[in-house]
Amino acid sequence: MMTVQQIFDLAIKMGIKADPRGGNGIEEYLENIKKEYEGSRPEEKKYFDKEKLTNPYADSRIHTGKGDSKVSRVMAGIDIEGTELLLASQLEERGKKIDLVMGHHPIGKGLADLHAVMDMQVEIFEKAGVPIHVAEKLMEDRISEVGRGVHPINHYRIIDLADLLKVNLMNTHTITDNLVHNFLKKHIEKKKPRLISDMIETLLDIPEYQEAMRRGAGPKIFIGNKKHRVGKYVLEMTGGTSTSDKLYKELSRYGISTVVGMHMKDTARTKAGEHHMNVVVAGHMASDSLGMNLFLDELEKKGVEIVPCGGLIRVSRVSNKQGK
Repeated sequence: MMTVQQIFDLAIKMGIKADPRGGNGIEEYLENIKKEYEGSRPEEKKYFDKEKLTNPYADSRIHTGKGDSKVSRVMAGIDIEGTELLLASQLEERGKKIDLVMGHHPIGKGLADLHAVMDMQVEIFEKAGVPIHVAEKLMEDRISEVGRGVHPINHYRIIDLADLLKVNLMNTHTITDNLVHNFLKKHIEKKKPRLISDMIETLLDIPEYQEAMRRGAGPKIFIGNKKHRVGKYVLEMTGGTSTSDKLYKELSRYGISTVVGMHMKDTARTKAGEHHMNVVVAGHMASDSLGMNLFLDELEKKGVEIVPCGGLIRVSRVSNKQGK
C-alpha cells in the first residue's frame, strides 16, 4: 500500500522524466533555486518556499493531510472543488472510503505560484527555433501578467475546506502536463501526419480524444484548412498556462507552421492567424485527462483504486477500461 507522500514523490519522478527540459535542465533549474535561497537575506528566508528546493513544479503539491497516510483508494479529477471534497468525505459512510483526493488544476499555494513554472516554455520555444533572448523577453512579460492575474484569487478556500473535512488533498498540474506532452510528442513523431486532417486523425487514435469528441469538445481546427500541410509544428501542452500572444510571430518567422495545443484564447488565435499559422486545438479536458491517466495507471498497477470525478475522462491502460 502506498502513502500520500510516496504517491507525490512518484508524480515528481515521472514529471521530471517526461520534462521537455531534460534531466540536465531540471538540475540547472533546482541549482538556481538553491542559489536564490542561499543568497536571500534572513528576513526573506523565513518566507521562502523550501519545497521549491526539491520540487521543480511550484504549481503541484500536497496541500492537506499527512504524508504517511496509507492510500488504497484515490478520487481523481481535473477540477476539485467543494462538491468533490464533500462527496469524498461522505463516501466512507457508504463503505467506499476515499484516502486521497487528487486534482489536476492548481489550487492553494500551487495556484498562487502558477506563473513560477512558465519559464520552462522558454526552452520549448528555443528548441522550436526561436532565439533564446527573444523567447526570454516575451515570456518575462507574459509570466508577470499571469502572476498579477492569479494574485487576487481566493487561493485557500478549497484548502480550508479540505482541512475542516480532514481530507488528504494534492494536485499534479505541470507534472501530468509533462506526461501528455511527452506522450503526444512520441505519438505524433511515430504517425508523421502530413496534412492537418492527418493531425486530427492522429489525435483521434487516442481514447481520451475520442470520448471528448463524443462529448462535443474534441480535437478541432481553430485556424487553417484540413488540406493544409502540417510542416514544422510545436506542441503547447505544458508550461503552466497559455504563452505570450507575441510568440506566434516569432514561431512563424523561424519556420513553425502549425501549433498543436490544449486550448487557445482568441487574442492568441488572432495573432497566429495574422502570421498564417495552422492551429489545432486538441481539447483541454481530454489533454488533461490523458496526462492524469498516464500517472493514475501507475497507481493502479500498485493496487490503488481510482474513482474518477471532476471532469476526468478516465481511460485505464492497465485494465483497458474507460470510465465515463
